[in-house]
Amino acid sequence: MRALNLYGEQDIRFEESPEPIIEQTVDVIVKVKAVGICGSDISRYKKLGPYVEGMTFGHEFAGEVTEVGSGVEGIKVGDRVTGCPTYYCGECLNCQKGELSRCEKLTVIGARHPGAYAEYVKLPGEHIVPLPDNVDYGTAALVEPSSVVAHGFYRTSIQPGAEVAVMGCGSIGLLAVQWAKIFGAKKVYAIDIDDSKLEVAKQVGADVLINSLETPAHEQILEHTNGIGVDLAVESAGSPITSAQVFALPKKGGEVVFMGIPYSDINIERFYFERIVRNELKVLGSWNAISAPFPGKEWRSSIHYMSTGQINVKPMISHQLDLKQGPETFDHLINRRGSYVKVLFYPEKG
Repeated sequence: MRALNLYGEQDIRFEESPEPIIEQTVDVIVKVKAVGICGSDISRYKKLGPYVEGMTFGHEFAGEVTEVGSGVEGIKVGDRVTGCPTYYCGECLNCQKGELSRCEKLTVIGARHPGAYAEYVKLPGEHIVPLPDNVDYGTAALVEPSSVVAHGFYRTSIQPGAEVAVMGCGSIGLLAVQWAKIFGAKKVYAIDIDDSKLEVAKQVGADVLINSLETPAHEQILEHTNGIGVDLAVESAGSPITSAQVFALPKKGGEVVFMGIPYSDINIERFYFERIVRNELKVLGSWNAISAPFPGKEWRSSIHYMSTGQINVKPMISHQLDLKQGPETFDHLINRRGSYVKVLFYPEKG
């Protein structure tokens, strides 16, 4: 089968790989219809994350079941599905407490297990999540990142009527704009330095667009909130700069939830750090997209709101490509050649 395999730093290859086969009674094989590029994929491509040399990459996917192990129940050949790419050990203290996202051995396909940048992918049956007929494969490829965002919002104490600021309008931020509304936000501020991404944020429901390139984001937020600040600030850019600036956005007693991952050290100026202390902020980290019972309410909720249209990913999908365009696409992404929001590969193309 055709696949994208990662061999080393910025060395991803489009090549033939063996098709997965049923080896365990719980195995399910899925024909991949659509698979997205995640920010963590780009980081691994830049040698900032773990993987086995030559590993088939990718973990955000949807497709059709082609083969089912004898021990799998409730899933049959022909089913339209997505799959939770995350493995948990089930044995560590956190798993025993039902805190699956805190598993000591958490890993995803594309790192230590073959991933979904391929024509076929294999997962255990408990990872397979059925899709309703009105959620297409391209949309369903974003169930996993949507679940990541939902996981973060479930950690907060946001109440209906809240005001929320989302810092960074990549795919996670654009999903956060929509999840904020689902959780009852009356006003959502989208913050970025790229006007084209802010325009997409408007399309998916942002009420106020803030370009922070010339005027600091917190100054603009204070203008819009009569000097008070927002109830919740979401850091979704994963930038060392915004990871400090986000502390100046919430009101006194407000919250910050980190969904982005900065892959370098963060130096926090005194002004921003003092906002944590003086404003008595609640600062939350959020990791992965799973909870008990596995894969978690994040997955059920994401699919539900995609089926109702309250999560609309169509404006986010900037590129729909063949797998063979993978090597050049990753090169363009890290060298900022072109304007990308969400890239989907369709293995059947070509």
